[in-house]
Parts: sequence; C-alpha cells; structure tokens
Amino acid sequence: MSRRRSQPLSTSQALVSLPVRTSSPGVELGRRALFALGLLTVIVLLVYVDRDAYTDNYDKSVTLIDAIYYATVTITTTGYGDITPIAPHSRVLNAVVVTPLRILFLVLLVGTTLEVLANQGRRMLRDQRWRKHMRNHVVVIGYGTKGKSAVETLRNNGCNPAQVVIIDSRPSGVADANLRGYAAIEGDATNRDILRRAEIIKAREVIITLDRDDSAILTTLTVRQLNPSAHVVVAVREEANASLMRQSGANAVVTSSEAVGRLLGLSAVSPNLGTVIEDLLSSKEGLEIIERQVTKDEVGLAPDDVLGERVVAVVRNKTLRRFYDPTVASLQTGDQVVVVRHADEG
Repeated sequence: MSRRRSQPLSTSQALVSLPVRTSSPGVELGRRALFALGLLTVIVLLVYVDRDAYTDNYDKSVTLIDAIYYATVTITTTGYGDITPIAPHSRVLNAVVVTPLRILFLVLLVGTTLEVLANQGRRMLRDQRWRKHMRNHVVVIGYGTKGKSAVETLRNNGCNPAQVVIIDSRPSGVADANLRGYAAIEGDATNRDILRRAEIIKAREVIITLDRDDSAILTTLTVRQLNPSAHVVVAVREEANASLMRQSGANAVVTSSEAVGRLLGLSAVSPNLGTVIEDLLSSKEGLEIIERQVTKDEVGLAPDDVLGERVVAVVRNKTLRRFYDPTVASLQTGDQVVVVRHADEG
C-alpha cells in the first residue's frame, strides 16, 4: 500500500530531539561570554595600570573610561587611533600581549558562530537520517507515569529503544526521554505536523497515554487518519469514554481508573488475588504473561499439555480464543499462545 511521504521541515520547525549528552546552549553561550569578558578585562587593566604610557589626542590623559574604550575598539579591531601607546614598553606589550588577545577574541567570536551553524546543520543531518531509517517503530504519546511504564515494558520485552519515539507536550518529559535513550518530540499530539515529525505514517504501534480523555480521542482520530493500519492502544480515565475511543479507531482501550479500582477491590476481597494480578503486571520476577509462537514440538498438543507454562488463550487467524474454547482443543502451526510462566524463563 502506498503511503504519502511527510513534507520536508523548514529550518524554523523543531527537529526531533535525539538522545545526546551535551551541555545546554545557554550554559555554553554563558561560558564563552564570560571568557570574552575576561579577555576584555585583561586589556583594560593593562592599559589603565600603564596609563602614563598612553596618550589621548583629545585631552592627553587616559582615564578608566578611556581604558575601557581603548580595549573595546582594540579587541574588535576597530582602532580609531585617538588613543595610542607612546612608550616603547607599552608598544611591546601591545605587540606581545594585546594583539594575541585580540586574535583570541576573534577566534572565539568566529568559532562560536561557526559552531552554532555546524551544530544546526549536524542536527538537521541527524534528523534526516533518523527519518530515513525510522519505520515499523513505536510512537508513545504522553510520557507521564503510564507512558514511562509502557515504554519500559516494551524494552523489557525486547523492543529496541532506537525504534521508540516519544511525543510529549512538556520539555521535562522530552528531556527525561532523551536521558533514558529515546528520541522525543515536544509538542501537541493533536497537531498533524507533530505526528508527521514522528513518522506516524510508518509506525507499527501507537500508544496514547494522555491525561485528558477528550485529547486522547482527538489524537486517536488524527493518528487513524494518518495511519489506518497501525495498532493503536489508548488509555482512558473513564469507562464511559471507552466505547467512544474504540469508535475513534483504537484497537485496544485500557481504562486506567477502572483497572486500578478493580485491583484495589480484588485486593480488599482477597489479598492473594491482588498479589497475583500485581505479580503478572510486574516484570523480571515472579510470574509474567507473554504471547509467543507455537513451537514445532507443540503442534497437535492440547493447551493443557504444554509443559512448563500455563496456556490461557490461543490466537488463531487473528482471533483470540480462551484455552477452554473447543475450537482450539489442539494447537496448530501458526497459532500464537498467551501463556503464564516464570519470569526467569524469559
């Protein structure tokens, strides 16, 4: 199926924020500004301390203001010539000290400008390379508590972090995602341009974990229009909005408040039930639930005969069937099984 390519970005548009470890532009600029001020201060002190070796064509004497003036016009190579060194030693100092400081200031000025241009060009190149190779990836919209948990679950189940891109409206969320090694884009996911920057049209999975159900519904509609084939999973806060979310194009809807409330209720009725469910939801220890392909040795077996694991469902022809369904009394080639097993077995 042909897919429409995303429009190229203008230089004024924000590029994808890829995980890198560098100091912030503000800190770097402040450091260089202080260094330039230090160079200027050194020249001012040299001229003012040795002011008797300089002459001013206007009033002959050189004051602190004159020293500052001389330093600024000298370090910027303007050089009006109204204040000049007249003593031999002051001329030597200008040759061996002030001139190298002037050159260093120019190198700092030009170097900062070139570095800004180079960094921008390098970032645009990285952005283009990232877009070229980003396909069949996972887009996570909303990097709050639910979004972070979803991403970490994907990672624990073998998802490549390079195949995950985060969209969050908060700069802190983008920075956090970069720190954890994920590409991220700051912006409102209801905006089509933001979704296109995440290469949503080539995404395989989309996970939406926004704080507001109305924003989640609008985002789901926009995602579905841009990518009709992606598998979209959405978290909603209210059960009443779940059906509307499915009508908007979500393949799976998780009601966060309902799920938490049910877990609390089960824990109150029976602490053991709550412990088991929480154990299934956690990873790396205890029980875990996964979906996997039926192996060659398991073809023809009944779900109850699978060794080392407990089959709770079978996926056949993209249809989920419980283990007690008579249509899956024996496993077939191509089936997927949902099993509960010991976490260490993964």
